[in-house]
Amino acid sequence: MSSPPPRSSTAARPGRDAWLDNAKMALVTLVVVGHAWVLLPTSELEQSAYHALYVWHVPAFVMVTGYLSRSFAWTLPRFRSLLLTVAVPYVVFEAAMAAFRIGVGGEDLDRLFLDPHWPMWYLAALFLWRLVTPVFLRLRHPLLVAVAISLAGGVVGGDVLDIARTTGLLPFFVLGLRASAADLDRLRTTTWRVVGVLALVAVAIAGWLLHDAISMELLYWRSSYDEAGYGLAAGLLARTTLLVLAGVTALGALALVPRRRSWFSALGPATLIVYLFHGFAVKGVEYADVLGWATDLPVTGFVVVTFGAVALALALAAPPVSRSLNPAIDPLGTIDDLNVRTWSEQIPARDLAAPLPPESSGPVDLLRYPGNLR
Repeated sequence: MSSPPPRSSTAARPGRDAWLDNAKMALVTLVVVGHAWVLLPTSELEQSAYHALYVWHVPAFVMVTGYLSRSFAWTLPRFRSLLLTVAVPYVVFEAAMAAFRIGVGGEDLDRLFLDPHWPMWYLAALFLWRLVTPVFLRLRHPLLVAVAISLAGGVVGGDVLDIARTTGLLPFFVLGLRASAADLDRLRTTTWRVVGVLALVAVAIAGWLLHDAISMELLYWRSSYDEAGYGLAAGLLARTTLLVLAGVTALGALALVPRRRSWFSALGPATLIVYLFHGFAVKGVEYADVLGWATDLPVTGFVVVTFGAVALALALAAPPVSRSLNPAIDPLGTIDDLNVRTWSEQIPARDLAAPLPPESSGPVDLLRYPGNLR
């Protein structure tokens, strides 16, 4: 097949990949929902839904992150971009969230920056995952190596830069990292959609029946087996089972994501904004202590909080809001420039599974374009 003609600077740029935008926005909305459910008084409904969601939604988000990290390489320009697009937001929001939690909530936090505080662990993990990306792009059996590291990480643990969670979720990052556009096409088949429906139903039933028997520390991926209440053999078995269950369910859920562009797709560029800002709202509601009534009305409380969390995610991602918040995510004003200037230089034509970013100033989209990491 002949190579495509070179793009001119005035050529019209194609639209974004609607499926990726839909997937990212849906998954970050579920992150907000999961964090909001913590505000509810404990009930059978809340615990069942919480356990079922945490089996798969973070692994699915990590898979998408891996897929969009394929172009990272060990070059000085890309290290510079990694610092600007991941490390700088981590420092800014770790400090801002800590100040909010201490000043408004009266919480006592320690080991700032070294031990990421909710929900900053994802930026720390993203930084480390992208550092090892070139290694896993070259390994002969990358997924087996990643699984071995994940299982070993459960033995060692570690909270410096949330290394336990970083190693625990590594297989999902590698699965996305080594996926191709053809793999995504295979995922979007009827067979995988059926798998997705069945897996989500099975996880929901398991969450309802087994939530009392499953440690959330296991589903958070942040603790050693011992800290999660498992012996070595039981911990290895539990994590192996979870890796398989989470992987199949996450892939099935991604197969259900619509491929058509809609108003929802247009919110996809604001994934990082939703992720980093929603915590202030969730913590604010917690400090206000306004959900005591949900103890007597657990179903009503669950519905209200769920819809409120979805509304919060949609509001933060709305273009007028995300544009106004964009400078906080990109305080040095470099990310959009890096996206546009370096895209065509970084990714071989055979790897262009996603279209070029628009040449306009918009919300920082850290997890969308591999080209922003040069």
